[in-house]
Amino acid sequence: MATLTQLATTKSNLPKANSAPAGIEIERSYDPETDAETMTINMGPSHPSTHGVLRLVLELDGETVVRCTPHIGYLHTGIEKTMENLSYYKALVLTDREDYLSNLCNNLAYSLAVEKLMQVEIPKKAQYMRVLLNELERIASHSLWLGTHCLDIGAMSVFFYTWQDRERVLEIKEHLSGVRTKTSWICPGGLRGDAPTGWLTRVREFLDYFPARIEMYEGLLTNNPIWIERTRGVGIISGVDAVAYAMSGPSLRASGINQDLRKTNPYSSYEEFDFDVAVGQVGDVYDRYRVRMEEFRQSVRLCEQALAKVISLGDAPVRTSDRKIAPPPRAELDTSMESLIHHFKLYTEGFHPPVGEAIGAVEGPRGEKAYYILSDGSNKPYRVRIKGPSFYNLQALPKMVEGRMLADVVAMIGSIDIVLGDIDR
Repeated sequence: MATLTQLATTKSNLPKANSAPAGIEIERSYDPETDAETMTINMGPSHPSTHGVLRLVLELDGETVVRCTPHIGYLHTGIEKTMENLSYYKALVLTDREDYLSNLCNNLAYSLAVEKLMQVEIPKKAQYMRVLLNELERIASHSLWLGTHCLDIGAMSVFFYTWQDRERVLEIKEHLSGVRTKTSWICPGGLRGDAPTGWLTRVREFLDYFPARIEMYEGLLTNNPIWIERTRGVGIISGVDAVAYAMSGPSLRASGINQDLRKTNPYSSYEEFDFDVAVGQVGDVYDRYRVRMEEFRQSVRLCEQALAKVISLGDAPVRTSDRKIAPPPRAELDTSMESLIHHFKLYTEGFHPPVGEAIGAVEGPRGEKAYYILSDGSNKPYRVRIKGPSFYNLQALPKMVEGRMLADVVAMIGSIDIVLGDIDR
């Protein structure tokens, strides 16, 4: 069987343009100064290990990556422009579909921006419920990341276990909202509704169950010599480079930078919670794995505290009483014509924030997720701009892969945990 080196140096072995497999292009180039011949290939945009429609143009010297050029835009949806043509409340559903693996975190970032524009206060129970939902979302997102990352590298068993755990979180979300993924449950003004009967018990059962699963994953991977060989020392990005590339989230913290919005710019009462920020040292694929494993534990720790706070508040409200943004209580609609009219206008026309601008930012599973909203005083945002962490983290991929083997590319892509909906928008 011919190796990549033989294919690069033997012209007769190169496929002809009209006989190459669909979607595969191979080019050859020659550098007279070094007497080296390289081969340029496409990886993606329909490659299972690119985690979406990402196309990488790789220049190879044998099986060593000389240059990597990411090409994006295949999943462009125009979500920002679509949001600008909807009322503030109706635009919320699009935040679920942007980074579709952390919809509740996106809901919160958008809602925080709208609430800043409207200058409304959110009840404490709603804030604690938001923390609980965001940390459950982080567990679900990291579970999918761990399973697919292991599958890319060849560790198949972990994928089946993590899929079971993510399924449990999706069932919790479905019990709450009736929807498994695109819940839109966190909304401007608080939450769409309180926890239904039995939901808090279900969360309690999951928090009792999950810590043992974390230990199982660590037992399967952390000291596994094959896993270590495939991840340690691979895809190193220094703290200086990580900051220069505007990385965030676990990919930044794995390089030794202690930056977490939940600590530095707390929102939704995170300042009342006790938790630690996981920080790595080397900034390789292995450190990015270890940071996320520790985040599993910290998310469970946060969920425990949030659940206790929610239970202690009993039947407290989960939505603001400010009538600028919240509908009247259902009981008023039968006796007050003004309340009925206000309810009708709120759900058809929407509310009108004052002229101004605001940013809502949260620490999502992949890093800092922010929504910038510019209001012109109408019932629709004049401008919406989304800062997606996947877009910025992807910038560092060429730096990581240059000089590494082709087989290491999939390990490095998986380690930064990109979502193409978060990149292209």
